Amino acid sequence: MLELSNLAPPKGARKNRKRVGRGPGSGLGKTAGRGENGQKSRSGGSIQPWFEGGGFPLSQRLPKRGFTNIFGTTYQVVNLDRLGKLESGEVTPEILRAARLIGSAKRPVKILGVGSVDKSFTFKGIMGSKSAVEKIQAAGGKFVA
Repeated sequence: MLELSNLAPPKGARKNRKRVGRGPGSGLGKTAGRGENGQKSRSGGSIQPWFEGGGFPLSQRLPKRGFTNIFGTTYQVVNLDRLGKLESGEVTPEILRAARLIGSAKRPVKILGVGSVDKSFTFKGIMGSKSAVEKIQAAGGKFVA
């Protein structure tokens, strides 16, 4: 009967580890199965996946295109239809962060005019697109610098 005290793996499931470099009689002596010379025969001689044999790397051979403006400002955008979960009144980046509408209260925020708004909001320290400003002002809200 099979019990915890007499459990054993099936025959052939467990193999003894290969003991390399233990003399010529073992069949894996001298070079220990690593061949003769070269980087891969040395200790720690692994080659990184991106290494290209000393040739010029692919990332440097490919043409570079476009332009990255290092002085550009990336805004965190919030659509008007997502403001429904907020209560009317003053809205700051900290309030938007607490409502999980933006990731960071320290980066600039911009409200976009996607959707509609029926509550009156006063935005402090937040920018708005032209359509968003029109819709918010029509609902009785405003933007304060």
